[in-house]
Amino acid sequence: MSRSLGRMSADAAHQRTASEEEFRSYYGRRVLKEPVWEWFVPAYLFAGGLSAACAELAAGADLTRRPRLRKAARLGAFGGLGTSMYFLIADLGRPERFHHMLRVAKPSSPMSVGTWILVAYGPGVGVAAVAELLPSRLRRSRAGTLLGALARPAGLASAAVAPGVASYTAVLLSHTAVPAWNEARDRLPFVFTGSAAAAGGGFGMVCVPVDEAEPARRLAAVGAVTELVTSRQLDERLGVVSEAYRTGTAHRLRRWSEYLTAGGALGSLVAGRSRAAAVVSGLALLAGSALQRFGIFEAGVESTKDPKYVVVPQRRRVDRGEQA
Repeated sequence: MSRSLGRMSADAAHQRTASEEEFRSYYGRRVLKEPVWEWFVPAYLFAGGLSAACAELAAGADLTRRPRLRKAARLGAFGGLGTSMYFLIADLGRPERFHHMLRVAKPSSPMSVGTWILVAYGPGVGVAAVAELLPSRLRRSRAGTLLGALARPAGLASAAVAPGVASYTAVLLSHTAVPAWNEARDRLPFVFTGSAAAAGGGFGMVCVPVDEAEPARRLAAVGAVTELVTSRQLDERLGVVSEAYRTGTAHRLRRWSEYLTAGGALGSLVAGRSRAAAVVSGLALLAGSALQRFGIFEAGVESTKDPKYVVVPQRRRVDRGEQA
């Protein structure tokens, strides 16, 4: 009897020790180093997504003959692209590093693919924006006529690449070893795309009178719903890694993002009757989108600090492999 009790207590101690080791690393030290990226990176993520959504909105406005929405969206796409490139180069430290990435094309590298997506996207955005900024006296010249003729195909070409611009940064993050990003690799592109659409729609609502802003309101509503639904999955369906999204600075940023995005989406329903409501709702959507990117960035940083976010998912994958 005593021998049986001894075996039972030994088994219990072994199970307790194994359970504790699930949340530890070697001598309790960190498994990963924190990302060295600064705030430039989430700002780059936001500005690039905004640019992509504006390019899509501009193409739709062009095809449906909404000149004021087309102009605002084309300029927004160009401004967002320029801003995102500034933040990217600022984070790289030296401008020539971006140039060096153009020396190769590596399909297996999200960074390389993303660089070439930007190269394919940028010229069309630039041509369309310059055509909008061209003074009226120059539009009748030969060069102005040619530029005007090129504006539509250039805008449509950039719109075709825009979904890649909106989502490739999510793929880039999720292919790192950072647990909060890597474990969310199946959901993060949808969060980023929805967030970009909400921001682009909000930008159109702010910049354009209500009689031309209906496509922007629709884009904002669809994007906001997509962002809210897929963002909530980060809080609930990533196992232990979801804690990184539900705690600390990341939680606070994303909670405010949820409030602003939901409020902006509801405001878009009445924005067609009130210019003031359109502006307030649009600004809320822009702020919500930006906070979403900063919140996801903070969750990734925090997830590198606790070994359990690395060890537990790895052991779960190993157990699944053994069972298979």
